[in-house]
Amino acid sequence: MTRTLSSVLGNSQRLDGGAMFGNAPKALWSRWIEPDEDNRIPLACRCLLVRDGQRLVLLETGIGVFFEPPLRARYGVVEPEHVLLASLAALGVAPEQIDAVVFSHLHFDHAGGALGPWAQGAPLSLAFPRARFVVGAQAWERAQAPHARDRASFIPELGRLLADSGRLEVVEGETSEVLGGGFRFHRSAGHTPGLLLTEIEMPAGPVVFAADLIPGRAWVHLPITMGYDRYPELLIDEKDALLTELLARSGRLFFTHDPLVAMGKLARDGKGKFHTTDELAEVRELAH
Repeated sequence: MTRTLSSVLGNSQRLDGGAMFGNAPKALWSRWIEPDEDNRIPLACRCLLVRDGQRLVLLETGIGVFFEPPLRARYGVVEPEHVLLASLAALGVAPEQIDAVVFSHLHFDHAGGALGPWAQGAPLSLAFPRARFVVGAQAWERAQAPHARDRASFIPELGRLLADSGRLEVVEGETSEVLGGGFRFHRSAGHTPGLLLTEIEMPAGPVVFAADLIPGRAWVHLPITMGYDRYPELLIDEKDALLTELLARSGRLFFTHDPLVAMGKLARDGKGKFHTTDELAEVRELAH
């Protein structure tokens, strides 16, 4: 069975650089991503399309355009149209062809694209009419009962729509009945409880959808975390463990938020610092 990977862009955002880089000083992080006059940096909401034989599996859906216009502006959503659906169409994929959607967690910038575009007076609806939806048990529980600190990061209507669809799989272990072989999960709690990091088995070595554990190249460096992370020290330890294991298996990282790079091969320099090589701005039908 042939398995190929393609990066798929969703709606992009501009968010405060200080929030995205936590306790790293601006003099440092501004070398990596240049801020605008409002201190915001450009961020992708990049998804990964897996053609697994005859199946189409979509890892995440980005932020989408479910927000009404004032909130779309508040959260820095750049484009007014549903970019993910247009990007899939450019690859010849219609929403009804998607067999499964996997969420690392249900924060709106990772799951909002599962909803159709906002329209005045119209209720929200799922954009993928026949897909099965996969989410980790802890991440699902957090979305149903969020803490005051992250309550605004969730979409209450999305949880109800997923539960009522009859197509939701809440996973407890390392594998999913919906996905089957060739996929396994790592978990992290430093950013949010039960973050799922999907590993895809590929001939040249595993590819891990790094989600918000490592949102882009700059965050591969162990001390770099986000202000949005609930437990930064725990996240650093989780990142170290995952990257050490992945390096030993010639693994690659897929970045959802990096504005320029979709995927890179993991490496470590003589001082022990992790970084990426063989970086790709986009991934097109990668099968090797």
